[in-house]
Amino acid sequence: MQNIPELADIPGAVREELATFLDQRREQVAAIGAPVTKAVSFLESFVLDGGKRVRPTYAWAGYLAAGRGEEDPAAMLRAAASLEFIQACALIHDDIIDASNTRRGNPTVHRGVEKLHRESEYLGDPEFFGTSVAILVGDLALVYAEDMFQDSGLSAAALHRARSPWRGMRTEVIGGQLLDISLEAAGSESVELANSVNRYKTAAYTIERPLHLGAAIAGASEELIAAFRGYGHDIGIAYQLRDDQLGVFGDPAVTGKPAGDDLREGKRTELLALALHRADESDPQAAATLRKLIGRTSDPQELSRLAQIIADSGAPEEIERRIDALTQSGLQHLHAAQVDPAVTETLEQLAIKATARRK
Repeated sequence: MQNIPELADIPGAVREELATFLDQRREQVAAIGAPVTKAVSFLESFVLDGGKRVRPTYAWAGYLAAGRGEEDPAAMLRAAASLEFIQACALIHDDIIDASNTRRGNPTVHRGVEKLHRESEYLGDPEFFGTSVAILVGDLALVYAEDMFQDSGLSAAALHRARSPWRGMRTEVIGGQLLDISLEAAGSESVELANSVNRYKTAAYTIERPLHLGAAIAGASEELIAAFRGYGHDIGIAYQLRDDQLGVFGDPAVTGKPAGDDLREGKRTELLALALHRADESDPQAAATLRKLIGRTSDPQELSRLAQIIADSGAPEEIERRIDALTQSGLQHLHAAQVDPAVTETLEQLAIKATARRK
């Protein structure tokens, strides 16, 4: 009988699948030229040396909860692992858009390539080169995701069932990013639109769609898929709301990004929208300061002042209440699905881990 990995084993198993896939592409990449090999090495480091493998874990959970169907577990594992390349594409491009210097405590890909340009004494502008290479590396990650998924060994029937969530997931994460930067440019203060960013940029492709994907591959019923999507929607939004709190108040040693990074970048989060609405009522002068400086300063003292304004508004407490409510409603969707108790317990633990306070 073939060994079926437990959910706890998925992160390590996914890394092995990613390493195998990249090894299989090495000769093809080398034939193009040494500079391409060097560029791809940045992608290799990005996907192999970090990440919690949240998306593949949720895809595997959906597959197990639906009873696995007739699909080969090894093929399902490769399909689940392909989600890490979509994540890599999203994060590499996101870091360029946000002009971020660090990711997971290390230089972002575009900054790493920029450093390579300087050390190699290449011609031209190092920053432009770093950005250009990172864009293409992110594009290649999206290509690799498609290759790995389609060549995973899943049956034609499973690939057909997975087509809808696979297509939806990729469109939603890119659409969510487009919405995100558009709200920043417009200076939006809409709580509703900020929630839409949470829904599409994070919740859908982090939890909801991976669960949907794994369940669809296993041939799950529409009722089970609906329950999983309800869980994924609520836990995914709570996950992003927690990330928004950390983007203002988090410890850089934990987040791997500088303190107040969302304030520097001018992220139009639900936290910010609520803080502005509340400050308009309680302290208009503070609201004016927040509007004036958000996304326009990198000064640590000014960023600290903006964080204090948000804290004083009471918005963080309201976000905490919303995180708690979404976590509970997400778990209710899960319990309604009445799947294997071991899978339910693991999904409960993942939900708590995703939404818990992290200082």
